[in-house]
Amino acid sequence: RVADYLANALSDNGLEVQSTASRLAEYNAVQNTYLATFQALGALGMLLGSLGLGLVVLRNMLERRSELAMLRVLGFSRGGIIKMILAEHVWLLSLGLLAGGVSALAAIAPTLSLSAGAFPWRSMSVTLIGIFAVGLFAAAVGARSGMRSAILEGLKSE
Repeated sequence: RVADYLANALSDNGLEVQSTASRLAEYNAVQNTYLATFQALGALGMLLGSLGLGLVVLRNMLERRSELAMLRVLGFSRGGIIKMILAEHVWLLSLGLLAGGVSALAAIAPTLSLSAGAFPWRSMSVTLIGIFAVGLFAAAVGARSGMRSAILEGLKSE
């Protein structure tokens, strides 16, 4: 009754009566929107970084052309060399995701302790798995593209 009375009596002065729960829900909606936006931007940045990994793999393959040509001459198959190159770069991708994930968890540790069940573990897991898959695909494309050069050109390059 008091809220209705105040709202009617002071409506000309701009008074708006609202429950605490609804006001907090509005603030949480804004906060959740910001968090979702920053999560999407962070995921986009990590995806671009994973695609950059493909370019790094391709550049690595071009710089190591003579070494890879020597491996081919010694009897290694293209598939075996590609697997070896992928193993090197998947290790780097895994370390990068682990370092980024651990530092992100350390940054939000205070928030995690305050709201135990509110953290979106599922979406973060899906994001990290997606980034790993994109990075693996980019590394595979880079490795395959780098193995297309002729053996003779690679041996003559040094």
